[in-house]
Amino acid sequence: MIFALVAIIGFAYVKWFPYYAKAFLAQSHHAIGDSILSGKSTSAPPASWSAAVNYARAYGKAIWQALVLGLVLGSGIKVLLPNQWVSTMLGRLGFKSIALGSIFAIPCMMCTCCAAPVAVGMRQSRASVGSVVSWWMSNPILNPATLVFMGFVLGWGWTLFRIVFGIAMVLGVAYLAERYAGPQEAVTLDQGLTPGVESVKGGFLARWMQEFMTLTIRLVPEYLVLVFVLGAARVWLFPALDVHSGIGWIVAMALAGTLFVIPTAGEVPIVQAMFALGMGAGPAGALIMTLPAVSLPSLAMLGRVLSLRTRLVIATSVVLSGIVAGLIAMIVF
Repeated sequence: MIFALVAIIGFAYVKWFPYYAKAFLAQSHHAIGDSILSGKSTSAPPASWSAAVNYARAYGKAIWQALVLGLVLGSGIKVLLPNQWVSTMLGRLGFKSIALGSIFAIPCMMCTCCAAPVAVGMRQSRASVGSVVSWWMSNPILNPATLVFMGFVLGWGWTLFRIVFGIAMVLGVAYLAERYAGPQEAVTLDQGLTPGVESVKGGFLARWMQEFMTLTIRLVPEYLVLVFVLGAARVWLFPALDVHSGIGWIVAMALAGTLFVIPTAGEVPIVQAMFALGMGAGPAGALIMTLPAVSLPSLAMLGRVLSLRTRLVIATSVVLSGIVAGLIAMIVF
């Protein structure tokens, strides 16, 4: 009950109420802000320390509350929820756990990095690989608020495109991640990030704080380093914001979208700005599917609970899904 109360209050404050207000902004202005890639400029800034700092500052301002909430919930799962509950609900191999993970993610509406600490807690509490990946990816891809923003800003055809491809992408990637997981991942884990944390003296608050600090120390530093690197390198990942069409651009945008990190719904103003510069539907489809799905920092954050092979399967599947989505978008739009 405490975990549920914290989750409801946290999501209401960080996600539900702000996004409700933002939906009216999207409806009236057909925009939700400037592209985080370039701001009001038509190109990303040259690679430099200043570019890295400015991006990290803008990105951090957008996500810090959700990241704190993710760390609170990720650590709280291990302390407040019995492992057998998580294992019974999400620990079985197969489609049922994958589908349930996706359903549970829809009201959470987190970006891929803010959802990563919760995914770590789920996995360490014996949730299956498939359900963890499904929950983790469904947060940004099937985010109801993002779908509404996309409809008002880019058109409802793109919202429908995202829903159809998003469901297929989430379920497909989660299935492949579970199917090709390493032998040590075939069974669910029964260990925490810090062995013996349960032996910390005191009540659940002391153990919760211990888990929170451990999760923060293990995940946040590498995450911040990668955000700085990507902030500086965005000019190389997106060398020309006036992307047009063609298979080459679709592949390039699928790769860039898989690696780059954005806040929740950040793909909407990015694609809107690129549309204004003449981007074709193919690259747009690739970006709409890959930018929110995963990122290099979020993949690194799951390194302690998912093997390198599993994460490579996830990243490769996202890139291929983005390419297929881009090719179909060229035909549909």
